[in-house]
Amino acid sequence: MDGGFGPRIIFEIGGIPITETVTNTWIIMIFLIIFSYVAGKNLSKIPKGFQGGVEALVDGIYGLVSQTMGKDKIGFAPYIGTLMIYLVFANLLGLTSLRPPTADANTTMALAFLTFFMIHGFGMKSKGVGGYLKGFTEPFFVMLPLNLIGELATPISLGFRLFGNIVGGLIIMSLLYSGLGYASTLLGSSIPFLQTAIPVPLHIYFDVFSGVLQSFIFAMLTMVFVAMAID
Repeated sequence: MDGGFGPRIIFEIGGIPITETVTNTWIIMIFLIIFSYVAGKNLSKIPKGFQGGVEALVDGIYGLVSQTMGKDKIGFAPYIGTLMIYLVFANLLGLTSLRPPTADANTTMALAFLTFFMIHGFGMKSKGVGGYLKGFTEPFFVMLPLNLIGELATPISLGFRLFGNIVGGLIIMSLLYSGLGYASTLLGSSIPFLQTAIPVPLHIYFDVFSGVLQSFIFAMLTMVFVAMAID
């Protein structure tokens, strides 16, 4: 969407519009690829410094997946770790004045539907197609329509929860800066203290606290839903 509050179109490739969402996602991808290369280079048997921090992060992710999904599902750790790290960087991108990719419903719904397909794909793989589909008729066959509606609501709930929290913070900060700019115009000059004292605490809440929290919630719900489908 070009104009309004949606992501701006930056350029086009072969007639295909490339928005802020895509370009900022590319920036995050490039950064994480470089980070992964540097983190995995020249590893020592006794970790220390930067390597120690990276290994602590990896151990933490594996431990979280093991506790949430069970030790038999530890194979999901690489995906969950990648998802969580990407969401943290995407949500925190607002601190750099760039638009967070997660402020675009296309991004959050794509991730939500990926979780949706994982839920049902691994559920069928674990229980068999017939056994898994039979679960929708439990505890009574008349519950089938409600169970189906509940499953279809999962990606919508996941996607719009993340989108709503991130874009809500983005709107509030945009209104705040517009208000400060208007106040400066009325006063004839800006007040440096107000320009810093007012936005910084809100940035800490909406960009840092809320951004990290929503990343954790999305990853946790993904783990819980997939584990429930398999078990």
